[in-house]
Amino acid sequence: MSEWLGRLRAAWEDLSLRERVLLGAAGGTAALVLVYFALVAPLRSVSERASSGVDAAEQQLEAMERLRGEYLEVAGRLAAVEQRIRDKGQNSNLLTLLESLAETSGVKLESMEERQAGTNDTYGETKVEVALDSVTLTQAVSYLHNIEASPQLLSVKSLRVKTRNDDSDLLDVTFTVSSFEPL
Repeated sequence: MSEWLGRLRAAWEDLSLRERVLLGAAGGTAALVLVYFALVAPLRSVSERASSGVDAAEQQLEAMERLRGEYLEVAGRLAAVEQRIRDKGQNSNLLTLLESLAETSGVKLESMEERQAGTNDTYGETKVEVALDSVTLTQAVSYLHNIEASPQLLSVKSLRVKTRNDDSDLLDVTFTVSSFEPL
């Protein structure tokens, strides 16, 4: 090893000053390039990956916070609906309630028929199909509003509206109302 160092030292001393400066500059440049590609570039790459990972994590966090807010809103609405179902005033007869709401709205009921309704483990559903003939738009809207605003939880499931052939100012309205009660 010392033999090699001796030869390198002898070769270095044989070079002119200009050659020594040029060779030193080339060696320094090679050393800088080696340091850059061996240390700086990998560290920079790791830093950029970490930065993009942080950005992605922040976006995921924002999405999760938004979804959490939506979930809490829906859970709150569901709890309110379930509370309305459990309230003690919920046990009134649906047909009687619909008749009294029709009187309040100034609407004459053409027919009301109970329909097959589904149940689940927690709530039973009662469905009634209501038909109104020759009513004005104002009367129909008033009646539907009174149904939706009822203290008993009622839901209008389907709605069909037709204008009458004999008087275009009057409507024939058919809809289904559902009521729920705890089992």
